[in-house]
Parts: sequence; C-alpha cells; structure tokens
Amino acid sequence: MASQYSCLLLALLVSLATLNTSLAARRLLDTPAPESAPIVPTLPSIPTLPKPTIPTELPPMPSIPIPTIPLPKLAAPPMPEIPTTLPTELPPMPAIPTIPSIPESIPPMPSIPTTIPSIPGVHLPPIPFLSPPPATTSP
Repeated sequence: MASQYSCLLLALLVSLATLNTSLAARRLLDTPAPESAPIVPTLPSIPTLPKPTIPTELPPMPSIPIPTIPLPKLAAPPMPEIPTTLPTELPPMPAIPTIPSIPESIPPMPSIPTTIPSIPGVHLPPIPFLSPPPATTSP
C-alpha cells in the first residue's frame, strides 16, 4: 500500500518538475528580440616583441692546455701456436653394429574370445549388444 503512494508521489514530482521547465522555455520564446545588437568590445593590439640579436662570429676558444693522461701499456695475450707437423694417420673407424636376424616363422595372432566364460553358480543375464540377434523364421 505504501509503495503505491510512493509511486504516485514520484509521478507527481516528475510532472511538476517538467511543467516548470516547459513554462520557462515558453516564456523565453515569447520575449521580443533586443532593439539593437550588443556592443562587442574590440580586441587589444598585440605588442611587438624586440628582435633578438644573433652574433655572427663565435667568440674565440679559451687557450687552456688540455691535460693528457698517461695510459698504461697493456700486455698482449699469448698467441696460440700452430703445430708444424700434421697427423698422417686417421683415427680408427667405429664398429658397425650387427643387425638382428628376422625369424623365419611368425607366431600366430591371439584370438579374441567371442563368448563370455560362464562361472558355476552365477547366472548372468544376456547382454543384448553381445548376443546374436534372434532367429527369424519365414512362413
């Protein structure tokens, strides 16, 4: 019951709020245009900046002697020696592995059982997927 009153109150507030704005807009449209255009102020003039003077010649370089730092002499690493005689013999060839012999007769493939073995004393119902379809007799 209270929610109905709150919804009604909300609808009333929204309608009143839009009524005021619509009347204000209507009043603005009804006002006559001003008789003369407003006076636009003129823009101030931009002052000119002084031109910088760029020297055409560079000033002379100072005559300060540059100190030299003595560098230590680095010792060169020893160079590797190239042997003067080359080996005349080649290393021995690696042994070739032996290939296993192929048997002359291939053992037979194991057979897949087509029936389920029976356990004495336990009766299992037939599984429709594994049992053969029923025999049909033609008249």
